[in-house]
Amino acid sequence: MAMPFEILSVMSTGMIRGLGTVVVFMAFIGLTLWVFNSKRSKAFAEARMLPFADEPQPDKTPEPATTRSTRP
Repeated sequence: MAMPFEILSVMSTGMIRGLGTVVVFMAFIGLTLWVFNSKRSKAFAEARMLPFADEPQPDKTPEPATTRSTRP
């Protein structure tokens, strides 16, 4: 029975890099499908507005007219 380090010694560097490329490519495809899934559009729309959530809302009540004195 081959030990894990013996299996790695048989695999070439190119094969390890190739397997890494396949794993990253599959992760990319999975992430792309997750992002463009139509079920998540409402959640992503809410997330797009999060940076603006901390801004104070403008006050709808008009300020009373104030008069200034011209005296020093």
